[in-house]
Amino acid sequence: MISIYILTYNEALDIAACIESAMLSDDVIVVDSCSSDRTREIANQYPVRVVEHAFESHGKQRTWMLENIPAKHDWAYILEADERMTPALFQECLKTIEQPEHIGYYVAERVMFMDRWIRHSTQYPRYQMRLFQMGQVWFTDYGHTEREVCTGSTGFLKETYPHYTSGKGLSRWIDKHNRYSTDEARETLKQLEQGGIRWKQMVLGESEVIRRRALKDLSLRLPFRPLIRWVYMYLILGGWRDGQAGFAWCTLQSFYEYLIVLKVRELQLQQASDEVVTVRPLPSDVTVEPERSPAQKEPAA
Repeated sequence: MISIYILTYNEALDIAACIESAMLSDDVIVVDSCSSDRTREIANQYPVRVVEHAFESHGKQRTWMLENIPAKHDWAYILEADERMTPALFQECLKTIEQPEHIGYYVAERVMFMDRWIRHSTQYPRYQMRLFQMGQVWFTDYGHTEREVCTGSTGFLKETYPHYTSGKGLSRWIDKHNRYSTDEARETLKQLEQGGIRWKQMVLGESEVIRRRALKDLSLRLPFRPLIRWVYMYLILGGWRDGQAGFAWCTLQSFYEYLIVLKVRELQLQQASDEVVTVRPLPSDVTVEPERSPAQKEPAA
């Protein structure tokens, strides 16, 4: 059996369906980031553990829960509230851990948007670390999200999970990605200053995860990134085959990329301004007398 962690923040619309999909396990743990809606109230209606912890970042939240919330089983699976566990995926997880070859496994998501699976313009299959042995995988921050740190080899599962990216409406999606773009801008600036292009891994990387991350390193340095991303997703990857939902998805992702570009430029201007504005100290032989009030000033002769 595996333990399932569910990460939540104001997920009243999704949490019930997410928990119900996870009840295939006998150990479900909801880790809530101090929601202000009915998320915890709804979760407490199910036979699951509900733990509250203030959110700092995606990486820190995951690492905190793995270090501080004991799991019933040696293997864990991480679910976001807008994702679902499926019976087929759960059975593959159980079969995999019977004789595991790796300490962690990536699982591909099926992005569901406007009631449709966006198969082509989402780089499917696009993998995320989901199933892993407790004590062998941790997480660090990268942009608005996280990246895994593994103590051993990793593998890939065949089954996938649905990810309902706009279940709470487009307004919530836009608000969330406005916040995400700020974190991504900071990470982009950091990568531009300290990182580089990994050509070999981009072409010959041994997994989709390595190739995709190397491609992102390149994309950060390209001019006209929002336009290039739209063309890549809609025309090259075949987003046009996903219909109206595919067009909307590609356009929104390009808009998100444009927000990141604008915020990177804003950060660069702030840095330049901070470097120019300096405080020049007064010479040691110069003293400044405090200004006297009108009542203290001497009358004119």
